[in-house]
Amino acid sequence: MPEPASTRKRYTGEAVDVSFDPVRCRHAAECLRGLPAVFDRDRRPWILPDGGDAEDVVRVVSRCPTGALRTHPRASAAQEQPTAPTEVTVLPGGPVLLRGDLHVSGPSGLDEHETRAALCSCGATANAPYCDGSGTCAEWPHPRGAASH
Repeated sequence: MPEPASTRKRYTGEAVDVSFDPVRCRHAAECLRGLPAVFDRDRRPWILPDGGDAEDVVRVVSRCPTGALRTHPRASAAQEQPTAPTEVTVLPGGPVLLRGDLHVSGPSGLDEHETRAALCSCGATANAPYCDGSGTCAEWPHPRGAASH
């Protein structure tokens, strides 16, 4: 079976690289709030891994609930450690959030090692098994009526 085409883009830094998959992003904005000097949607490139300390970059990227962001440490830089034991959070009207040492497989030959993932809970996603917001969780993580950040 052919390997699925990747939509992930890598941003290179001296101590740590950061990659981003826009198809997996649900705009929780943990990155923007956590390190605005590294993550700025109004700048091109929008990710500058050297805009912060490598350990801080790894810490903030690990807050991304979907796994759209990943770090790729160079040499002896800090590295994200999987949550142990694995955490599973089911959000009413939202995806199933997983954190841990994950092996995710799915249609079209998907076979990935992950530390974080937001899996579709309704089956309406076009990015199976990952949630893309096209089904019952269309308003997650920012439901209507919620305060703006």
